[in-house]
Amino acid sequence: MHRNLSLFAVVFFCVVTLSIAQVAVDGHWEGEIDTPGAPLGIDVDLETSEAAELTGDISIPAQGARDLALTDLSLEGAEVTFVIHGIPGTPTFKGVVSEDGSEIAGTFSQMGAEYPFRLVRGDDLAAKARVAMEGFDEIMSRALEDFNTPGAAIAVVAGGEVVYAKGFGYRDVEAEKPMTSDTLFAIGSTTKAMTATVLGMLVAEGLVEWDEPVRRYLPTFRLSDPTVAERLTVRDLVTHRSGLPRHDLLWYNNNESTRAELVERLAELELSADLRERFQYNNLMFMTAGYLAGRLTDKTWEEVMRERLFGPLGMERTNFSVSDSQADNDFAYPYKENDAHEIERIPFRSIDLIGPAGSVNSSVNEMSRWLLFNLRNGRAGDEELINPTVLADIHSPHMTTGATQERVEISPATYGMGWMIASYRGHRRIEHGGGIDGFVTSVVLLPDDDIGLVSFDNGQAGIGELVNRHAADRLLGLEEIDWLEEAKDKKDKGMEILDRAKEKAHATQISETHPSRDLEAYLGDYLHPGYGQLSISSNGEDLQLLYNNIEAPLEHWHYDVWNGAQTEEDETFEDSKFLFRGDVHGNIASVESTFEPRTAPIVFEKRPDANLFDPDYLQRFVGDYETEVGTKLTIDLVGDGLTMTVPGQPIYPLVPTLGGRFELRDFRVISLEFEVENDRATKLILYQPGVVFEAPRMKDE
Repeated sequence: MHRNLSLFAVVFFCVVTLSIAQVAVDGHWEGEIDTPGAPLGIDVDLETSEAAELTGDISIPAQGARDLALTDLSLEGAEVTFVIHGIPGTPTFKGVVSEDGSEIAGTFSQMGAEYPFRLVRGDDLAAKARVAMEGFDEIMSRALEDFNTPGAAIAVVAGGEVVYAKGFGYRDVEAEKPMTSDTLFAIGSTTKAMTATVLGMLVAEGLVEWDEPVRRYLPTFRLSDPTVAERLTVRDLVTHRSGLPRHDLLWYNNNESTRAELVERLAELELSADLRERFQYNNLMFMTAGYLAGRLTDKTWEEVMRERLFGPLGMERTNFSVSDSQADNDFAYPYKENDAHEIERIPFRSIDLIGPAGSVNSSVNEMSRWLLFNLRNGRAGDEELINPTVLADIHSPHMTTGATQERVEISPATYGMGWMIASYRGHRRIEHGGGIDGFVTSVVLLPDDDIGLVSFDNGQAGIGELVNRHAADRLLGLEEIDWLEEAKDKKDKGMEILDRAKEKAHATQISETHPSRDLEAYLGDYLHPGYGQLSISSNGEDLQLLYNNIEAPLEHWHYDVWNGAQTEEDETFEDSKFLFRGDVHGNIASVESTFEPRTAPIVFEKRPDANLFDPDYLQRFVGDYETEVGTKLTIDLVGDGLTMTVPGQPIYPLVPTLGGRFELRDFRVISLEFEVENDRATKLILYQPGVVFEAPRMKDE
């Protein structure tokens, strides 16, 4: 009998102890360590496993530490002990659970120092976030209506979980197909952070160093200023401080060049600042960063992204081209609001060439995995994809943007590597926006609060940033500012001002002027060593421009200036001015336009007649000619060009020029042209300063 009672008592004691572990400490705890200077916020999650073992993790938001494993956990009566695993100094918590099980208080010790700590039981962050997002559908519906937007999608992660993910409106207005949380969007420049992260993985592996010159890895890398090219580092590529302004028209709608070719053409683009002198947003540098990542791994940027980021994160439908998205069964079409305030579908814009700067397409469901990866210090589940220190560097400020304070709630941003960094209502915010024809994206991390948000819209209104602010206010427990109402008022007032401003669009036009030449003189192909070819043709009574496969009608503005006319097609060059200039011979020799507003106008030189580069065509000029004074001039075809030989003088290579003439390559003040009959030159006319010589073709011997 006595033995039975003792055994019963032992069993009873074990059951009570297990009950305390499950009831008194299982769950989410939040609190702080009373460290000198300022308390250090922490949150702890404890759980009893099926094997009756206490397990747990701790997060320290201010230090960017998430879900650090706890070891040596024990619960004896009301006394609980645990140690942070893998941290020097054996950081140890010893505390007592209050009688009502709502609090743990005790002492934290590390390296001989001791500080009080206190934890209070509460709902975990994910549960709180779900409550905070209740009723948010109304905000989204209101945003679509107020900003005349066809569709949008949003996802919110908090406490390591997706707590809200929905689509609203239409991904396809015409077919009335609804937006979903799986709908693919073009995420635009939010791609940049992904490119920087993959490059950071290569940094962590020792394949590249942030602060080494790019030329160490790309020996042929050049810029228009050799001293900048020599000093520019890998970090400079992804922080918008290279000294190179945007020059976006070089790549915009360009589907024929390669990334290697664009990197080569950087040397022909004007810089507008010294290295690290000024923040200048630049897609071409991010393209170069992606190109570099591919070169370092003997792969393409797309392959590196797929293998190192999208694959491990399970972003299986995320892709690199709007053409790939359209092969999916759930993708959004791009739209815009026209002048009549009607929603109209616009063509997809392929930006594959500049891919590392902005060509990724994804859904909010898959982007939520990207958010969690960043909030979990570069982990995907139990796998560490990038060294946390390297990721923290990517998330840290590296360049001031020079922005001024717009409103007290949001500080001016600095730039990290692919991320904008600011303070949002007292909370550290890491974010980036993205925009490409018909799609606008907003990605936001609130790392100290373990919250991430991603929003898309397919109407160019940019409501993602606004709804993300509304969601952040709720999630952070702040008094909600009506960001939508403020933006709507600003938009309405702006539209009124814009309408009045458009009425004055012709204020700088000089009336009753005419072009200096016949229309035919302006036609032809014009070349710039960086920007490539621009072609001018006739569309009847006016001119037509073709550049990077964009066709744009031009209307005469004044003198030798033409203006991009309004069009129902591609609007890229609407209201852009094009100035044509002549040469000393009276030919239209160049056209210039402000393709890059931070530099001098981009000058395209007119290309001579293409026939003058064709060996078969040039054959008609080959032969001997004799001047009036008996000097023999011999024209030969060498390769695909002509040469002229004068007895007793060097052989002179000839280069084609405008008006069908040729110049002596090494003596440009001398030019010549031919008279032709029946596809054969009959006379050579030689122009020298102050004199003109005629040399008829000599009879064949």
